[in-house]
Formats: sequence, C-alpha cells, structure tokens
Amino acid sequence: MEVLLAGTPQPVGQFVLTVRTGEWWWSDGLYAMHGFEPGGVVPTTGLMLSHKHPDDRSRVESVLAQACSSGEPFACVHRILDANGHTRTLGVVGRGRKENETGEVVQVSGYFVDLTITQRTLAQREATESIRASAESRAVIEQAKGAVMTVYGMTENEAFDLLRHHSNVTNESLRSLARRLMESIAEGSDVSSPTPGDLDLFFEAPPAPADPA
Repeated sequence: MEVLLAGTPQPVGQFVLTVRTGEWWWSDGLYAMHGFEPGGVVPTTGLMLSHKHPDDRSRVESVLAQACSSGEPFACVHRILDANGHTRTLGVVGRGRKENETGEVVQVSGYFVDLTITQRTLAQREATESIRASAESRAVIEQAKGAVMTVYGMTENEAFDLLRHHSNVTNESLRSLARRLMESIAEGSDVSSPTPGDLDLFFEAPPAPADPA
C-alpha cells in the first residue's frame, strides 16, 4: 500500500462509523468516490458493502468487523463498483475509539484513498517494463541464433535447437545462454569472424558459477 500511496496525491474521503447505532458519516469526497452526490444517499454498512467488488467483499467485511471489535488500527486495499458501474481501487486506513469506562469500541473512523489512477499507472509501467525486457530477451536470442547459423552453417531451426539443447544442459535460461555467447564472441580476439572452434570451446565450457549472495 505504501507504493500505491507514493507519488501524485490521490482523492481522499473521510468516514466515521458509530458502532452502537451503525450510523455512518461520509465526507463529500467519499460520496464522490462511490459515484454519489454529497448527501444523495444515506450511507449504511449494507450500502457500503454492496459496492465492494464481489471478490473483495468478504475480506472488507471481515476487516470492518475486526475493527469494530478490537478498535486496533487497520489498513486494506480493495476494489469497489461505484454507482456508475466503474471499478475503482481504494485504500482505507482507520482505527477504533474505545469508551474509557468499559473499553468498548464506540466509534471507527478513518480515510479512504482513491488509488485507481495510481494503480493503473503502476500497472502500465510494469507492462511496459515487461514488454521491454521481453524485447531485449528476444533480441539477444536472435543475435545468438544468427551467430550460430553463420558460424556452423545451420538453418534457423537447427541453430535454435542447438541453443535450446545447451541451455538445458547448463540448466540456464535460453536468454542467459545467448547473452553469454554474445559476450564471449565480443571478447574474442577476432570479433568479426568467430570460428566453429570458438563456438565449440564456448559450448564445451561450463558456465561460470554464480556469485554467492
């Protein structure tokens, strides 16, 4: 949740729940998060839970019940379906207030933070990074495959099968093997024209052991 809260400020809504009566107070921002005009509905526990995403509803209900029982601080990230049918990702933090005489939790209050845009940005960033890493992986494999085809006079499929075979033998990913091969060629004395003997030596030599953590 700390990652989601970092960066651009997100919309915030405040709530107060009176435990004994079940009465809720929502700030204007919390009404807006749920797709309502301020004061447009009477907030209740049932209304609040009805807007939780079906896959998250029981978890939120459990968090709320625990807060009303113990009064301990809590935090939860979950999805809602607002009044317009849009899915939003919210984070909620809060705590209970106990009555001094009895120790009974009489009030639960806190804040909802709309994390929808932040989460979408993070997801897009992760997707972009994944695509970039995948493209880099494919590029180095294609380079290694081309080198094997040129040096050994193999077809594309034969070169790929050879690389895959040696990746299984050395128990490393195809990308890792391809990267080592290209680094080995680049470090050779005659980079422009590696020989079959150069590649034979590479494939016969075991990979260097990984540095201990």
